[in-house]
Amino acid sequence: MTHPAPQIWWHHLPAINATLNGISALFLLTGFIMIKRGRYLAHATLIIIALISSTAFLTCYVLYHALKARHGELVTRFPAGRWHGPYMALLSSHTVLAVVILPLIISSVWLAWKRRWHLHHKVSSITFPLWFYVSVTGVMVYWALYHVAPTLNH
Repeated sequence: MTHPAPQIWWHHLPAINATLNGISALFLLTGFIMIKRGRYLAHATLIIIALISSTAFLTCYVLYHALKARHGELVTRFPAGRWHGPYMALLSSHTVLAVVILPLIISSVWLAWKRRWHLHHKVSSITFPLWFYVSVTGVMVYWALYHVAPTLNH
């Protein structure tokens, strides 16, 4: 009887990353709804959870790619074909905005911490849609790369 090759623990990190992105998106959206309803404590709590989830994502993302490089594994690529262009557009917008939102998130949290509500609102009105977009597209990139791509004819 042959046994399948054992799965290396860190090969599960892309699925965990997608889950963390989905959790972030859910808590960001719920936090947005709470602030619109004037539920400030609920809003703050939900945004902190989104921040923790996004931080866990970033940690796992860096760890995964560091381990992958250390073990000499190639980068997972989306196959050429008619879906490659749309995938690359999604990945590019996701990646660029992921870099852009990091200082915005830090600024939004810092301004809230300092109770500078007017500036917090101004920065957060830009931060929220971008952060939400990055969280949702993170799940989409994962799904396209690990679930759709393997089913495409190469």
